[in-house]
Amino acid sequence: MRRIKDFLIVSALLAGLCACSGPAKPKPAELQPVASLLGVKKAWTFNVGEVAYPLEVKVVASDLYLASSAGVVSKLNADTGAIRWSVELGSRIAAGVGADGDKAAVVTTSGELVTLLNGKKLWQQKLGAVAITPPLVAGGRVFVITPDRTISAFDSDTGKRLWQQQRGADTLVLDRAGVLLPVGDTLVAGIGGRLVGLNPLNGAQRWDIPIALSRGTNEVERLVDVVAGVTRAGSEVCARAYLNAVACVNLAKGQVNWTKPANGFTGLSGDDRLLFGAESDGRLIAWRRIDGERAWQSDALKWRDLGSPVVLGESLVVSDGSGLLHLLSTADGSSLGRLSLDGSPLSASPVLAGKTLVAVTQKGGVYAFRPE
Repeated sequence: MRRIKDFLIVSALLAGLCACSGPAKPKPAELQPVASLLGVKKAWTFNVGEVAYPLEVKVVASDLYLASSAGVVSKLNADTGAIRWSVELGSRIAAGVGADGDKAAVVTTSGELVTLLNGKKLWQQKLGAVAITPPLVAGGRVFVITPDRTISAFDSDTGKRLWQQQRGADTLVLDRAGVLLPVGDTLVAGIGGRLVGLNPLNGAQRWDIPIALSRGTNEVERLVDVVAGVTRAGSEVCARAYLNAVACVNLAKGQVNWTKPANGFTGLSGDDRLLFGAESDGRLIAWRRIDGERAWQSDALKWRDLGSPVVLGESLVVSDGSGLLHLLSTADGSSLGRLSLDGSPLSASPVLAGKTLVAVTQKGGVYAFRPE
C-alpha cells in the first residue's frame, strides 16, 4: 500500500512541477462573437453536488449515472432529468461511475469498492489502493484496475473476489483515469502504452498490443499510458497514449492498424470516417480513421484547456477550461455555436444519451441539450 501511495504522490508532484516551471502558457485569443448555426436548446438541468474528481457519466439506455465528490450517487432519466434514485454513501468518491443498467459501482477515497442495486448498497470490498479509473460493471462482474496495474474481478451479486492479476508495476504511473472496457467476450485494459485483452472469467491474457513505446532518458520522459476516452467501431478501437501517440488497433487480429505521433492527454471521439482529439496546446485535430492521416486541424481554440470531444451528429462538441461548450463542424472544424453553463470547468467529458447531450460541471451542474 505504501508503494502504491508513493506512485500517486510522485505523479502529483511531477504535475505540480511541470505547471510551475518553464515559460508561462500563452494567453488565448479573445473569443469572437459567433452566430449560432446549429439549433440547440436546453432540455433540463439538475445539480448533483460538487464534483472535484474526474467523473465518468455512465449512459445505459435512457439513464444517466452520476456521483458527487461527497458521495451522493444518482440515476437520472436522460430524457427528462427525473431522478430514478439517489443514495448518500457517507464516503467521498474517488472514481466512478460504473453501471450496467442493473447495478452501479464507485470507488471511495478510502479504497472501498461499493456496489449498489436499485439505489441501495449491495456490498463493499476493500481494495489494495484507491482506484482512479471508474469500475466496469459487465457480465455479472465488477472489474477494477488500480494504479499499481492490478486488475481485480468481483462477483456483482455477492462481492466475492473471483480473480486478481498484477500486470507489472512501473516506477511512475499517470494520475488519470485509464482504459477498462468490454469488447465482445474480452476485457480490454490499458496497461502502460499497451492495450491488453484478458479472459474476464479468470484474468488470463489473450493478446497484448503496444500502441506507444516508452522513450526518453529519465522516468518522467519514459512515462507512457493509455488515457480514458476511446472510440470503437466493431473490432477496431482507437485510443490515445499520454503525450505520445494516437492509434487504431484491430482487436480481432491483435494488430496495430496505424499509429501517429500526438501530444495530447485527453480522450478521443469519432464517427465511421474520422477521429477527433485535442492536443495539449488546444489544437483540434481530425484524423482519418482508415489510415491516421490528418483531415483537418483547427487553431481557433488554442491554449483554452480543451477536454475530450464528443460527436453530436455532424457536429463536434468540446469544452474549454472556462466551462464553455464549443460546437464545431466535423467536416472542417468551423464554429457552429457556443453554449454557456455555470462558469466552472467540466468535471466529466460530455456524453450523448440518444439525442440528448449532457455535460456536468465541477460545481455539480448537470445540463442537458437537444438539437432543435
